[in-house]
Amino acid sequence: MKFLDRIFGKNQRDDNNPEVDGGNNMEKKDALDMFCYQCSQTARGTGCTVRGVCGKEPTVARLQDNLLFAMKGISAYLYHARELGYTDEEVDAFLERGFYSTLTNVNFDPGRFVEMALEAGHMNLKTMALLKKAHIETYGEPEPTEVPVGAVKGPGILATGHSMKALAELLKQTEGKGINVYTHSELLPAHGYPELKKYKHLVGQLGGPWFDQRQTFSRYPVAILGTSNCVLLPQDEYKERMFTSGVAELPGVEHIEDYDFTPVIEKALELGDLEEEPRDTVLTTGFGASTILSLAPKIKELVEDGKIKRFILVGGCDSPLAQAKYYTEFVEKLPEDVVVLTLACGKYRFNEMDLGDIEGVPRLIDVGQCNDAIVAVDVAVALTELFGVELNELPLTIVCSWMEQKAAAILWSLLALDIKGIYLGPILPGWANDDIIKVLVENYDLRPIGDPEEDIKQILG
Repeated sequence: MKFLDRIFGKNQRDDNNPEVDGGNNMEKKDALDMFCYQCSQTARGTGCTVRGVCGKEPTVARLQDNLLFAMKGISAYLYHARELGYTDEEVDAFLERGFYSTLTNVNFDPGRFVEMALEAGHMNLKTMALLKKAHIETYGEPEPTEVPVGAVKGPGILATGHSMKALAELLKQTEGKGINVYTHSELLPAHGYPELKKYKHLVGQLGGPWFDQRQTFSRYPVAILGTSNCVLLPQDEYKERMFTSGVAELPGVEHIEDYDFTPVIEKALELGDLEEEPRDTVLTTGFGASTILSLAPKIKELVEDGKIKRFILVGGCDSPLAQAKYYTEFVEKLPEDVVVLTLACGKYRFNEMDLGDIEGVPRLIDVGQCNDAIVAVDVAVALTELFGVELNELPLTIVCSWMEQKAAAILWSLLALDIKGIYLGPILPGWANDDIIKVLVENYDLRPIGDPEEDIKQILG
């Protein structure tokens, strides 16, 4: 129960801050055992909450939900790969089988659903690798790039989401039109791809993680393009100048079909110039596997000399929960002989920090979007070969933040690799009951985040 006690702490909500209370300050006993209303047998016609009328046990119901979340995450990466013409029949077949297994009266075996979750982890690894291949073969191998944050004078378009395809088409269509294009949130890594950064009117970044968009979009009078998930229902201040494309759609917001961004361009020109503002904050992104591994001999030397004590991957989906402040404090308190790898929008908790370097090896390495977790995996596997050890013997710790379904897919990918001792936050996934927690703790030594200083002592001790 100590595991649960560390997760279900009380937090204060600040209504003037986009960060919110995690909602987990209820007693565990007050939570529903399960909730299922997918068939006409459902209890009282509203939902089974203790045990399914069909006989489904609560743990099975939760494991089905978990599998669905992981497969939803896989589908996001698969969609963006398909945008660029890349597909995988094995992954498609798994998704068909996985979705089918959650239908009424198909599978009641909890052990099988754990196995399928691990299989989903393997399929997600395969899908992330496919998407990485698509990005590299289409836009080139990422290279470290400094990205200024702030506006420059001129009309602008702000692109948010995850779709490199949509951003590439937008850059092509705006070239020579006097429009500056900015990235937001998970499109920051686009600046590292040679075939995207070649466009001189891709001028920088506005804002940070997905949940700051209402403030950021209201602040800058530019046309806004949402290219994927992580769009929020818009405020009136910017609703009429916002557009969506791909899977993203919002009520009352014009949706762009077939990557024809003419309406977005027209709106940007109509809105006129942004004013120049100081761009003192500079973020660095674009560390691909080849860049990191080019440092392999130096990394080996520094580790053997004791100058690098540990690599810690701190990243994942950022969350507006108050508990997520943990990640800022955690990185701030790390000693100078620790190298931090990061990815996804969790990086915004600390990516403005100047951590310096250790004899030319940067102490803060941003490998990209959430799907670029595959880069971190590739680097870890390469380090096992470099040091001649197993994955769990590396001087490497993973400290994950999670928000939504893609993070569930990535967590199961890490577990499928049999990685032990992962720290997870900002809260425990709602689908995990005591039975599921027990499996994760006993088999994978999964740990909740706690006090940053104490966690660091435990990791480095």
